[in-house]
Amino acid sequence: MSTLLDGGSVECPSDSGPPAGAGGFDEFYAAYFRPLTVQLFAYTGDMAAAQDVVQEAFCRALARWKRVAELGDPAGWVRRVAWNLATSRWRRARTAMAFARRHREEHVAAPSPDRVALAQALSRLPEQQRRAVILHYLADLPISDIARQEGVAEGTVKSWLHRGRTALAVQLTDKESRRA
Repeated sequence: MSTLLDGGSVECPSDSGPPAGAGGFDEFYAAYFRPLTVQLFAYTGDMAAAQDVVQEAFCRALARWKRVAELGDPAGWVRRVAWNLATSRWRRARTAMAFARRHREEHVAAPSPDRVALAQALSRLPEQQRRAVILHYLADLPISDIARQEGVAEGTVKSWLHRGRTALAVQLTDKESRRA
């Protein structure tokens, strides 16, 4: 006799095994479904999940009933399968939660008006000047590295930087004067 969480009790059959034969599974299922569900409910804390995993374990037992019925403890086999299924569900849920935490939506502040103005001004520069300005001022590369990367003389990079700064200054000061 086992006491249930709701205060009731249920008669637990012995684990000597189910009767063999065609009706053996039906009797086995009727005798063990409720006690196994109570055990798995205590493990999972969720009655629906407990019923699902016990039901799945019984389905797997039915598919192999001839072999399971011959085991010394078929109820133990079904219990182990149900516990393994519950543990697998828990692991999948844990993995899904970790994934959701890592990939949750992050809110980023809108770019400032100065940043938007700079991006627009950079987009209007010729490609070589834009690349030189970005590599030198944003990527902090020295002029020698930019020259080597672009395959040009250092004087050419200096010229691009000078022209790019001049063009940016004109574009950005025009925007400032229009705002005022």
